[in-house]
This record gives sequence, C-alpha cells and structure tokens, in this order.
Amino acid sequence: MLVRVKAVGICGTDLHTFKGDRNDIDYPRVMGHELSGIVEDTGKHVTRVKKGDRVVYDPVNSCGTCRTCRSGHENVCGSVKCFGVQMDGGFQEYIVVEEDHLYPFNGPASYECAALGEPFSIAANITAKAQAETGNRAVIFGAGTIGIAVLSVLKKHGVHVLVSDIADVKLKIAEDFGADVTVNSKEKSLEEAVEMFSPGGVDVVIDAVGYASTFEQAIKLAAPCGRIVEIGFDDREARIAPGIITRKELTIAGSRMNCHRFETVTRWLEDGTITRKMISAVYPLEKLQQAFEDTLTNGDHWLKTIIKIDD
Repeated sequence: MLVRVKAVGICGTDLHTFKGDRNDIDYPRVMGHELSGIVEDTGKHVTRVKKGDRVVYDPVNSCGTCRTCRSGHENVCGSVKCFGVQMDGGFQEYIVVEEDHLYPFNGPASYECAALGEPFSIAANITAKAQAETGNRAVIFGAGTIGIAVLSVLKKHGVHVLVSDIADVKLKIAEDFGADVTVNSKEKSLEEAVEMFSPGGVDVVIDAVGYASTFEQAIKLAAPCGRIVEIGFDDREARIAPGIITRKELTIAGSRMNCHRFETVTRWLEDGTITRKMISAVYPLEKLQQAFEDTLTNGDHWLKTIIKIDD
C-alpha cells in the first residue's frame, strides 16, 4: 500500500543512529519508525484497510517463516528488523508497505499524537508482561519516553507507581503524568524509598533504563512473587544469586519492541489514553537536522520530538 506519511517521532534509537553509535546499521539510512499517515492507494489484494484510512504503522519486520514467527512472536525472530533502523523508514513523504503492518484509527487524535502509537505499543507489551493489576505497587526505573508511557498505562489500570530517575526535571514530568512517588536515586536511597512506598517490596519492577546494575537492583526491590520486566540491551554481566529468585519465586521477563499490540494502541488513541501531552516539540520535515540537534541538546527535559509532514 502507498501511505502518505503525516507525522514521525524521533526515538532514542534514531538519536544513536544520528550520532553513528550503532554497529548494526548500514549507512546511509532513512530513519523513522514511529509514524502515522493516510492510505493513498492499495494493491488489489488488500482487505484490511482502504484508501483514506488514517493509520499507524507497526515497524516490526520478520522472516515470517521460522518457528518463532509461526508461534506469533515475530518481534524476537532471529532475523527481525525494525523499519527505519535496519531498513529504510519513515522520514520521507511516502512509503510503500504491506497491509499487515498498518492499523486504522478513528476519533479526533491528531497525526502527531498518533505517531506516539509506536512507543505506546512498547509500553503495552511491557505492561502485558508485567501482569499488573489494580492495587498493585510498581517501580519504574527511568522517566524517559518509554518510562512515561508505561507510567500512563499503569495508572490507567489503577496501579500505584514510584518512578526513579537521576534528573529532577524528568521526575517532575513523571509527577505530571500521575506518579505517586518520585525518587532521585542519585540523591536518595531508592531502597529506603521503596520500603516506605511498599513495605517488603513491590509487585512489579519495570527496568526502562536497562543497565546490568539496575537489573540487579530490580531483583532486590521485588516483593515475593514479584514480576520484573527488562527492556535493556546491556551486554555486561549482572551479579545475581539464583537463590534470591528461587526464594522469592520471582518472574523475570524480557520485552522487545511489541508483539501484536497495535490494536490496543488504536483503542488508546480513540479513548484519549494517548495525548499530545508527551510531545515536547514539533518540526517540519525540512528542519529534520535541526530537530535532531535540538533534541540532543534538550534531552534532559524533552520527552518526544515529532516531525510533521504537511500536505
């Protein structure tokens, strides 16, 4: 299908690519995987969407034939690629994509707001892994885009949430999004704060920082039968005694991109769960270079930069 791209978010992955920090990317590369648009034309066999549909795009691309893909877990396929990362993406006026990656959405949500659908699909995958329930107590490490998206979803489900970060500006953002408690772990003891927040540990720990050290801390902070969700790619070894996992009967889960979460995302776009509140700045496509430079400069207090592509 031919899609006219309307809005694209700048992701942390894009920033690393922009700086040349990634060794899994061939340059030159058209980036952009957090996008929304409108269907301009369709192939003759398309049935899921039609011309004129407003859509969000699932950037997970896999082989589709291996055992992992056949089991429905394309996001962890051995040859998985992310649109705009390992293949050219959405920072352009038009893209041609297969229909199974597109999800129509209705309602008043703007295209800029809809471009937040991809990070919220990650949050949807994380919270599903966490099995968080109303009344649970959770800790989120990191108040960046993903941490705030996860916070929004957890609060939607009635979870009490403590957010930890080392930047006061980001913690203020977390408070604005409903965090019950915030802790600057560089200045205060996170373990003491969590004990006051939830004596004996928390039901859920979301490690949106993803370092070996934060993973180690997550194990300590989890209550018996707690669930820990890890989204980092730190290859350094963590020092964790298996006994603590056994004695607490902990559940540890990884979460990578998303696994068929975009139908949930479209509902959130329609019911107002996803709002423009997360958007820090909007730039036209012709100022893409400036948008990247400004985002890098303001990363300590910006959540999401959106590139708007006009008609």
